[in-house]
Amino acid sequence: MRHPGNSTRPAAALGLAAMWALAAGSALAERADRDKPINIESESMISDEAKKISTFEGKVVLTQGSLIIRADRIVVRQDGDGFYHGVASGKPAAFRHKQDGPGGYIDGEALRIEYDNKLERVEFFNSARLRRDSGDDIRGDFISYDAKTERFTVKSTGEASGTDRVRATIMPKKQAETPTPPVSGTSRQD
Repeated sequence: MRHPGNSTRPAAALGLAAMWALAAGSALAERADRDKPINIESESMISDEAKKISTFEGKVVLTQGSLIIRADRIVVRQDGDGFYHGVASGKPAAFRHKQDGPGGYIDGEALRIEYDNKLERVEFFNSARLRRDSGDDIRGDFISYDAKTERFTVKSTGEASGTDRVRATIMPKKQAETPTPPVSGTSRQD
């Protein structure tokens, strides 16, 4: 979408797309999503090529394969080394993606979600929550995921959640059902 007086080039959209694609590849989506096109819809987009900042506002929806990010606003900036830092904000900002293999989907939400592709880190601020289809559920005021080390950190300050406790529900893995052998010596006769 072009606005008079704004320099909105495809490069700005590609910058945002590259930032989320890296998030998708390392932390947020199945590997097959990396090769899929990125589509971004919003009510407006402003790009400042000199400052290397792009802002998408108004019911922003970013999709790439199974990855879906919804936010009121997404701001992306590129540093001098070509790395991207993105901030998605909303009430809440949310994402959904399919994990590799049979893992199902992960849903996440927070009032602010930040991604730094240089550090390969995703951080969720204020009313943060991550859920898996398996029933696992983690809540806190702050959740950080380091894709390099595959390590989660969850903290609660009591400010956004109203409690100074982290909440986690971890479901036991379901074992594959084995058929019950028939009881010997019994048969059905009609």
